[in-house]
Amino acid sequence: MNKLTFRQRLNTGDPILADGAMGTMLHHESHARADACFDAMNVDDPEIVLATHRAYLAAGADLIATNTFGANSFKLASAGRAQNLELYNRRGVELARLAIAESGRDDVYIAGSVGPLGVGIYPYGRLSQEEARTAYAAQLVALVSAGADVIQFETFSEHKEMLLAVSVLRELDADLPIIAQATFYHENLSYAGYPPARVAHDLYRSGADVIGVNCGSGPAGIAEVLRQMRYAVPDALFSAMPNAGFPEVTGGRILYPASAEYFADCATTLVNIGATVIGGCCGTEPEHIAAMRRALDQPTTDFVDLHIGASDIHHSDHDPDHPTELSERLNEGLFTVTVEMAPPRSYHTEPLLSVARRLRAAGADLINVADTPAARMKMSAWAVAHLLQSQIGIETVLHFPTRGRNMLRVQGDLLASHALGLRNLFVVMGDPTRIGDFPDASDVSDVAPSRLIDVIKQGMNQGVDMAGHSIGKPSSFTVGCALNMGADDIDREARVLQTKLKAGADFALGQAIFDPDRVRRFHQRYEELTGADFDLPVLMAVMPLHSLRQARFLNNEVPGITIPESIIKRIDAAGEDARREGVLIAQELLEQMRGLIQGAYIVPGGDYDAAAEVVAWLKQGETARVR
Repeated sequence: MNKLTFRQRLNTGDPILADGAMGTMLHHESHARADACFDAMNVDDPEIVLATHRAYLAAGADLIATNTFGANSFKLASAGRAQNLELYNRRGVELARLAIAESGRDDVYIAGSVGPLGVGIYPYGRLSQEEARTAYAAQLVALVSAGADVIQFETFSEHKEMLLAVSVLRELDADLPIIAQATFYHENLSYAGYPPARVAHDLYRSGADVIGVNCGSGPAGIAEVLRQMRYAVPDALFSAMPNAGFPEVTGGRILYPASAEYFADCATTLVNIGATVIGGCCGTEPEHIAAMRRALDQPTTDFVDLHIGASDIHHSDHDPDHPTELSERLNEGLFTVTVEMAPPRSYHTEPLLSVARRLRAAGADLINVADTPAARMKMSAWAVAHLLQSQIGIETVLHFPTRGRNMLRVQGDLLASHALGLRNLFVVMGDPTRIGDFPDASDVSDVAPSRLIDVIKQGMNQGVDMAGHSIGKPSSFTVGCALNMGADDIDREARVLQTKLKAGADFALGQAIFDPDRVRRFHQRYEELTGADFDLPVLMAVMPLHSLRQARFLNNEVPGITIPESIIKRIDAAGEDARREGVLIAQELLEQMRGLIQGAYIVPGGDYDAAAEVVAWLKQGETARVR
């Protein structure tokens, strides 16, 4: 019978058991220093490498990784061995194949192991993107040419580096299977401060066949990360390879405390959570893998949940010292797509999370969370934004109305937002309570939006509150303001905007405009008034129309929105296809405004399917332009 391909094996749904640590075994068996160039042993001492493969195969591993984790040009150069890159990688595959042949097994796969370059990539290090791509290409060409069945990217604490490496492999060999494993550390965050949900989404969208987590912590910590990743991307296939606990140095040797029996329980837990590929990382040895094999072969084994108690988990999903994704996109001049979502009028959040997953899959970069839109009673916008970031892995922009908050509450709310990882704010006056559910509710407002922007950017982001008292550590908010480029009084709008810019506004959300010429006129008049170029990043609101009734309502009853008669006629003429026509109009408007704005702020009007269509169209166009 012909051996199944690796993808066919994945599709059977049966768990695949990978091997354990390579470096741990080579370190113990060779008595080499922990920082030795273990990849060189493929040539210098191949018997030790072969013995390790043989031991894992005897333990029952279905997938063995090559001894090539650090066989890239930068790590090899630090050991003076860069000239042997191709040889080390090729021999790594050949040794794995030889061990499999000796075992007589025909059901084992070779994973070409690829780790980080060990040198920071710009903007976090000196290495350019092109230099990094060249380095990965050299190693991947060698592994692919040697005949690896799958490439296993592992122990990447900076997942954007892994995304780069995956894209290099896809350019070299679009069809080779990929396992992409990230590593998380303090509070289950990546090195750059990303939570598991966000990393899972990005890896899934990269096209990796299996996404997952390895290293960083023991079975309990890995299980918790796996839960978060699977909740965020339920359709993905997952891998999980924990360390054998946290290392201890005893008698000059690095030892790990987790027993083989504990790893047997671990195997059952990880499979029950949803892992298809499981194995071990640092500190795991053949006895750990053998125990996992026995557990997998006994499906009646009791389920042992390694779940960490809620009180032990810190659900921080940001690094307060690291720029937000929005801030990075604005600084890099990237076109940014965000969609507005209103909190539910209920505590039931699954429908909202389901919509957010769909928008994320369509390509939305961020979600805007409105706060009591139209002064209607809704769930707290903070709670919704925190759920989206922690469970869906998509960054949010929290609408922060000044209306209804006195200065004590404003500053306390800002501290709470930052503590929850909600560091992108859209400061706005907010809708008056008289139009909403509770017209008699307090409508107090101690501070105007421009003043609040100043409080945040010049106060809290400098480490002090309004009274000049220390808040312990500076905050790191990115702050947006409102802008109506279609205002009848452009001069007044420009003056107000200047006040907001002086206060420190980082970007603007533009009021929806259905006539791009209005944007051009605003640019021109602003530059005439100020003598300066208009360079504020604007994410322009776009409202995909879905009916003639909606178009007429917006045109006649919503202040600041004017819809040309030509567009209303198009919606009217479309009849039952009005929704489709509205999506086309939204796309046309964005195309006509390109170069005048830095992003799109999709306001769905309740039709999230239409919003997803516009987002997907924007992202497809973005990909086409990059190519």
